[in-house]
Amino acid sequence: MQEKVMEQSCRQAPALAENPAPQKTDRLAQSFDSIRKYMFITGSALLVFIALRNSLTWHLQRFWGASGNFWQYRWEQVYDYWEGDAWTLAVIGTVVVTTIPYWLFASMFLFIDYTGKPAFLLKYKTQPEKNAPVDPVRFRNAILTVIFNQTVFSVPFICVMYHIYTWRGVDFGRELPTFQWVIFELVVFNLVEEFGFYYTHRTLHHPALYKHIHKLHHEWTAPISVISLYAHPVEHILSNMLPPMLGPLIMGSHIATSWLWFVIALLSTNVAHCGYHFPLLPSPEAHDFHHLKFTNNFGVLGVLDRLHGTDEQFRASKAYQRHFMLLSLTPVSQQFPDSPKKKSE
Repeated sequence: MQEKVMEQSCRQAPALAENPAPQKTDRLAQSFDSIRKYMFITGSALLVFIALRNSLTWHLQRFWGASGNFWQYRWEQVYDYWEGDAWTLAVIGTVVVTTIPYWLFASMFLFIDYTGKPAFLLKYKTQPEKNAPVDPVRFRNAILTVIFNQTVFSVPFICVMYHIYTWRGVDFGRELPTFQWVIFELVVFNLVEEFGFYYTHRTLHHPALYKHIHKLHHEWTAPISVISLYAHPVEHILSNMLPPMLGPLIMGSHIATSWLWFVIALLSTNVAHCGYHFPLLPSPEAHDFHHLKFTNNFGVLGVLDRLHGTDEQFRASKAYQRHFMLLSLTPVSQQFPDSPKKKSE
């Protein structure tokens, strides 16, 4: 029954090539309008960043300046340990730096999912009736699939990207970039990932591809943290790995900056799939809603979803009212409770 619902939802999704094509002039007008809005949003973001850079970074630079020698010294230790070998830094270093934080962070959520303890945290679940407790067979299968993806497919792809990074002139040097440049690159990485992930993800929702590739990921209508990398190998490469790696490739970034970005991206997708709306963590409501309904919220930041109108159902839902960083201990489900269900006549 669940598979039929998922198939039906996918067929109803706003796939890229399924709906009847509008008139050519309408398509061009919509395309130019989307481009104009996208440039306006990204341009405005960059202008705000430039305008506030001095005041925002002054305080952070005090920390960076005080600890800059510390980070430079630590990087030199890593650099010297691997004798400055670019392949070792790019491949072995990237595997280590991404795998360890991913599992350390995910394990905190996995412990709660598997044991149901501590019980007082369960009130923060986004879908309280689901995964309570999590099915141990599905739980084990998800973990094994993620490990398989990380070893059999991630490592070879990183090797391939190393050669492309080298061709691009990515920096594997001894000197770390400046604080301002790291911040600027992180902004660019986020925008590039939004573009890459939205369109690859939405393409995978096309009926011709969904049932063969993306359906595996959507087996979990109520996701848990480890599901972030629970995917078909094609999806893992195309949608999980490629979009975050495009930013550093475009910018020719220092490998240490790339490592920082990869960790941020992995922790972010962990939170987006965790199934808990905890205080002080980014809201998982948007992507949780995507797993529940299938047809909305294909992006990371929500920029392209807004431009393409693929967030309209979400914006009309209770989940949208809950979509903010929680700054109190009161769960969002209590602040914005579900509407009472209508009694059937």
